[in-house]
Formats: sequence, structure tokens, C-alpha cells
Amino acid sequence: MTIGYRVRGLGKTPWLDEFLETDTRHMTALSSTVGVTHIVGWGLKPSGKRARRFAIAKGLPYVPLEDGFLRSLGLGVTGSPLHSLIVDYTGIYYDATRSSDLEARILAQELEPHQRKRARAGIELLRRYRLSKYNHAPDVLPTCLAGGQGQRPRVLVVDQTARDASIHYGLASADAFASMMEAAIASNPESEVLVKVHPDVLAGKKKGYLLDLAREKGCRLISENVNPWALLDEVEQVYVVTSQLGFEALLAGKKVHCFGLPFYAGWGLTSDRVHCERRGVPRSLEAVFHAAYLSYCRYLNPYTGQRCEFEDTVALIADQKRVRDRFAGRWVAPGFTWPERQMIDRCLGPQGQMPVLNAGQKTGAMKRLVWASRLTPAYAKQCLDGGTELWRAAPGFLGSAGYGDDADAPLSLVIDSRGIYYDGTTPSDLEVILNESEISPDLCQRAETLRQRWVKPEQPGHAAPGPETLQLPSDIKIILVPGQKESDVSTQAVEEVWRTDQKLLKAVRESEPEAFVIYRPYSKVSSGEPMSGPASSDYFDLEVYEVATSDLLERVDEVHTLTSLTGFEALMRGVPVTTRGLPFYAGWGLTQDRLNCPRRIRRRTLDELVAAALILYPVYVDPGSGHQVNVETALELLQRQRQKPPRLSLRGLVFHRARRRL
Repeated sequence: MTIGYRVRGLGKTPWLDEFLETDTRHMTALSSTVGVTHIVGWGLKPSGKRARRFAIAKGLPYVPLEDGFLRSLGLGVTGSPLHSLIVDYTGIYYDATRSSDLEARILAQELEPHQRKRARAGIELLRRYRLSKYNHAPDVLPTCLAGGQGQRPRVLVVDQTARDASIHYGLASADAFASMMEAAIASNPESEVLVKVHPDVLAGKKKGYLLDLAREKGCRLISENVNPWALLDEVEQVYVVTSQLGFEALLAGKKVHCFGLPFYAGWGLTSDRVHCERRGVPRSLEAVFHAAYLSYCRYLNPYTGQRCEFEDTVALIADQKRVRDRFAGRWVAPGFTWPERQMIDRCLGPQGQMPVLNAGQKTGAMKRLVWASRLTPAYAKQCLDGGTELWRAAPGFLGSAGYGDDADAPLSLVIDSRGIYYDGTTPSDLEVILNESEISPDLCQRAETLRQRWVKPEQPGHAAPGPETLQLPSDIKIILVPGQKESDVSTQAVEEVWRTDQKLLKAVRESEPEAFVIYRPYSKVSSGEPMSGPASSDYFDLEVYEVATSDLLERVDEVHTLTSLTGFEALMRGVPVTTRGLPFYAGWGLTQDRLNCPRRIRRRTLDELVAAALILYPVYVDPGSGHQVNVETALELLQRQRQKPPRLSLRGLVFHRARRRL
């Protein structure tokens, strides 16, 4: 099957062939239609109507496309990539004058138990992460509603912009809006009526239907860009003509009145003023949700081009939204090199503004960002005394491919408002997450899947296996002791009796005299320079350098460490770990700890630890677009980078030199 399109702009839609699951071809009036089976266009827009006329003239079926119900983080007009697309071979969901693939799905939908369970979980995901079609608006109450709801209940009336195709094709008109307003006021005499209008309507750039009437009736106008869920928190009932906000209101458990015929009306879920003979069959909210969000929409990761499921898209957009909101505001980052600033800019995203400050220039209310490794006590005190919000940055757990245009630009960083994860002497944001946050079941499920993928030797995050073949005993306990730099900040909380590799190995030998101990010194592979002092062979049985950590962890029974990340890798593989320092993964009931941390009071599961450390704490960036992504996307991108042939780049050398100073 080959699908043709008339408008060149449609052909520029990223991953169009993947969305449509076939090849596409641009068509002109003179193009041959040999081999072309369908013509696509954007819904019932003017360009779509032209494509439809072309299809009729060529004797081909027209297939309308529309953005999905969970489109993106931001607006399409601002360049936010498309995450979901609707492809309808019968009609289109907002055209109630005829049937559509969605309507047919709802009519035929008899959910199996597993489908109902998935639909309920999907609804809960949208509620938990407060996601809508677009997710650019702040999730805060509008200014005019701040200060509390008081005693009066509230109802919400939703305006729409003039000439919205869903109004006409939803069997409504301008009169429907006036009737809706009158009904909302008359039916709720004790309630405050809120009218949501488009910001451009109030500014006079667009026309709506309710602005003048709302002013005449003394209703409260809501014109700010605001997350729909923030409004839904404040009201008990919602009045719409055909707006998608009405369906989101159903998901929020509100009573919805429809004065047109949107896709979710006519199934017994809403109070309807317009009726459709094709519908009239009662359907549950789960059935309509399953048909619309899980079956009708097609989902794709716009950074990898891979088709995915609704849940994957929720995870990606929710993570993007969380990171964007966390780093909103203005930042200043003095002392950063140009390559470092590029890395930080990407992690802060479009919400972060990083001006270049001149000497003595006042920062105002900006957040100040420094490399954790360069932070001095004097500078920290200066910020504290000046009331400046100080954040610390460090490379994340997911590195770079090591070559190409972004050779040493890490795919992940951590940006911490309290401390830094590897310094156990003070709290960090990661520690606070593990101590205080409730980690939801969907995050734990993601963590379990992520852990299984992460530990595969062929996946990113591991060095290539070395040539050395290990001959290990099979009848005694095998312990791996990873070496560390004696100057490592993470070892500052370690007691003096264990602080060096030599002392650690001695302690391990004394506590496990019958065990076979493997010692793997820490060395900086890029320079070949040993980073830890020599250790006496009296305390270990085998010293290895070239064997990949992942290979070693498949062969050992336990890991004993001060604070090495190898301990975290071991936990993810189910290998028992004993710590003698305060790594971020110690103190949560998952490791045998010889050093106590009174701050860490919560018991956590392994998946909760992984969710906090790999999903919630770091920032991940797509090196191609510069957009913030989630860990699953970053892993896929890193794997693809490492499959490319190595090539030297000047930019990579600059990044390499910058990172050596960290």
C-alpha cells in the first residue's frame, strides 16, 4: 500500500511513514496514481478538503488525519513534536454527520477484563500526571481564582473559537453556545459560573462565542492559559459544545453537559441536548476511553521514530512536563565553559534562561548553578548569606557514546537543589525523593522493565567485554571488590579504617576469610591513568582490569564496596551488596551497611530505588533536538549512537577536554 498526499507540508511531518505504516508519496495534479491506494490530508480543514476532492477525482479513498488526543508537551505551532496521530478510514471523530472508525469502535466495544483493567489504569495515568492534548500551560489556578473557592459551588462553561470545524460537524452552531450559557446559569442559581475563553479572544486576535454574553451576565472570565485539570479541580459541572475538555472532565469525575455532539456524547455518559440515532447505546467510560485513546490513536516516540503504546507516550510526556516545571525560571551559571553551557542549556530546556553575567552584575531572583565538583565552601556560604538559590550539577548515570558530533556530551545530568547524590555527608534531592515521595505503581513497573533492559551486557551503560578469560572456583563464595579513587568525594563519609582500597580489601578478607576475592582497580579508561593506589595481593585472590563490570557481576556472589556505582549495578542484577560508605543506594534496606545514616529512614523496594535514581532524579537530553526526554528514550538513543562507526570530531575533542576538568 502506498499513500499519497497533496500538501507538501504534510510530507514534512516527522515519521509520517511510520505513523501510517506504509510508504507515502507527494502527488500533484499531473502525478500518476499507479500503485497509490489512498490519499491523506489534514481532517476537514481547507487543505484536507482539497485533498479529498483530488482523491474523488482520481477515484481513490480519502483518509483524514488529525492530531491525537494526547498530542505533545507543547503546541505544534511552537515546534513541539507530534506524539500521536489519528488515521481514520471511515470519517473523522469530530464529524458527527457520519460514522467514523472511532464511533464504530465504541459501538463494537465489549471490553475483556484485561482491556477494562488497562483502560482504568490509563485513565488513572492521565489523572495522576494531569495530562491533556497539549501540556504547555502551567498547572496552577488562574490569578482570578486564587484565594480559595469559598462556599459557592462553581460550574465551568467552555467557549470555543469561531469556525472551529468540530462545531459545525458536531451538529452545533453559535446558537448552541448561547443556549449553553443560559442553561448553565438557570440550572445553577447558587453557583458561580466560570467561562473559559481562549486568550486570543480576549486580546481581540480571534473570535469566540461567549465573551460578550459572559460579561453581560456577570460571569467570571478565565482567559489565562492553564492546565485543564487545574480548572476541573475547582468545579462540579462542566458545560461544553464539542470541546475535548468535556471528555477530560468525565475522566476527572465531573458531570458534563453537551450542547453539540462530540465523540464522547450519546453513550449515556453525558447530559445531551443533541441526539444521534447511530449511537444511543450505553457505554462505560472505560469503553469509550479504550476506543479513543488505546485503539483509535496511534503513538510514536518522536525522538526514536519507534511506534509505541499509550502508556509509553504518557511516560515520556509526563517526564518532560515534570522536568520542565522543576527547572522553570531564570538561571545564571558563572564559570562554565562554552561546551558545558551547551550541555546545561539543553538540560534546563526552553524554560531555563542562562544569561551571561558581567562582573559585578546583580542576579536578582535567578537560580545559581555550579558544577558540584567545583563548589567551594566559601562560595556556598556566599550564596547562602546572599539568599541566592544554589543548585549543583554533575554527570548523570548515563554517559555518551564517546564519539561523533556530540562525542563526550552526556545524555544525562543531575541538577540538585540540596547537595549531590554521591556526597553522603549531606542530603540530596535523590535522598529526599527516597525518604519522602510516594513512588507510584506505574513508575515501579517502568523501573522493573528498565532494570531488565539496563543489565543486558549488550545494552548501553557497559564497557565492551575484555579478552581476559576468568577461571573462577565453583565451590566457594566469590566477592567482587571494586576500587575507587582515594580522593573521591563520595568516600568522605567513609570511616578511616576502610577509606583506601588496601584497607577495604583487608576488611573484606577479615570478614570473609574463606571467600575468593576479585579486586578490580578503578582506572580512568580514557587516559589509562590509574586512579587508586596499589593494594597488597595478600588481601585478594584475583586482580582484573579488562573484564567488563557487567561480565563480572554475572559471575560473582556478592559485591563489597565503599560507595562505587558497581554496587548499584549489582543490586539491579540481584547480587547482594555490602557497603562501608554512604552511596545513594545504601540505607534503604536493600544492602548490608556497615555505616549507618540516621537521615535515611524509609525502607524501599529495588524498583522504587531504580525509579528514583534513574527516572525521577536525572535529566536526559536528546542530542539531536536538544529536547528533554526520558530514560527509556535516552537508552535507545545511546544504543543507536554506539552502533554507528566511530568518527573523530572537533566538537567531541572540545567536550572531552571540558569534561576532564570536572
